[in-house]
Amino acid sequence: MFGGPERVLEQAIAALETAEVDVFAVSATIRSTAIGPSRRCYANAAAILSTNLSPPKLLAMLQSVETHFGRNRRGQHWQARTLDLDILMWSGGIWTSNRPALGIPHYAMRERGFVLGPACEIAPDWRDPLSNLSIRQLFHRLNQPKPILPA
Repeated sequence: MFGGPERVLEQAIAALETAEVDVFAVSATIRSTAIGPSRRCYANAAAILSTNLSPPKLLAMLQSVETHFGRNRRGQHWQARTLDLDILMWSGGIWTSNRPALGIPHYAMRERGFVLGPACEIAPDWRDPLSNLSIRQLFHRLNQPKPILPA
């Protein structure tokens, strides 16, 4: 319907450009395998958006774009999906909410190379307000070889 993962992502980023949102920068797209039972390959990118929308209103807009591209939020938690748009960080720092779908910085961004790699490309010096580490530092820490401990 919309094409492969890269094409869906490209069209979704274009759909974010509205009167309320400007797409300031977009990383290159990378491919990754799914987390969970899905066997689908995913396209991943990061974007810097400029908006006056509050985090909950921005999340609602992102979810509307996801729905437009065929995302079904009912069913299994880690099911295959056509599109997953997340808010990683926000210039306002930390955002907490009683809605589990919205916590900023994103709860799992520090453990996901497919998130940090593209984010590092466009915002390497942005700082995680929880760790005070830059995106670049988080990405390099995630990709450092793990020491082998003697048995």
